[in-house]
Amino acid sequence: MKKVIARIISNDEVAEGFFKMKVASGYLGRTARPGQFVELRCSGASEPLLRRPLGVHRIAPGGIDILYRVVGRGTAILSAKAGGESADIIGPLGNGFDIGRSGPAVLVAGGIGVAPLVALAQRLKRAHVIIGGRTSSHILCGKEFRSLGCSVEVATEDGSMGHKGLATELLEDYLRAPLMDGRVTVFACGPNPMLKTVAAIARSRRIRCQVSLEERMACGAGVCLGCPVKVKPDGAYKMVCKDGPVFEASEVAW
Repeated sequence: MKKVIARIISNDEVAEGFFKMKVASGYLGRTARPGQFVELRCSGASEPLLRRPLGVHRIAPGGIDILYRVVGRGTAILSAKAGGESADIIGPLGNGFDIGRSGPAVLVAGGIGVAPLVALAQRLKRAHVIIGGRTSSHILCGKEFRSLGCSVEVATEDGSMGHKGLATELLEDYLRAPLMDGRVTVFACGPNPMLKTVAAIARSRRIRCQVSLEERMACGAGVCLGCPVKVKPDGAYKMVCKDGPVFEASEVAW
């Protein structure tokens, strides 16, 4: 992990309110792993003071992509940056997905939780992907996953695309197939209620499950103690930024 000043190649709106920033950095391209994140400085001014933690979306030898949603002042400032400008980045940070074990993989994304799962799909080469969102405008990266050899299912709460309902319902249906035994690993990123349900489904079928938690992370290094998560078996706390953001679902005290 170190601070780098990277050149922004592009920073385009890929859906309403969603942007993809491509930055050139051989260091980040070599060292970033699926599930890790970076901290971006929003501007050269004193405000906003805190950097914004954003997941690594895609990894290439020459740099990384960052997919983010504009939700406040900081990300609004980031969205106004253009190709040719500089990005002040600290990273890569945190612990990513453990993909050492072979076997079928199921990726479950809720909303912007899809961001780090594309980098994971790049490494896995093939997986079954389930993407959920409130409406069709919140469904991202389907084409990207398919281009990586993944099969894709979609769920929207309003029925505007794919299955009308929740991504977790599609996960339950998929895992009912006879061949979906204990060799399967589920990887998930999204809102905590979705992750809690995914963890319960995996636990009921004795399937390994890794979750990438979404928390407010300020320092990115575990110093400010602002992103605690309670873990088993003793109810102790770990920091999402330093000890995660990826955890074994069985470790989290939901």
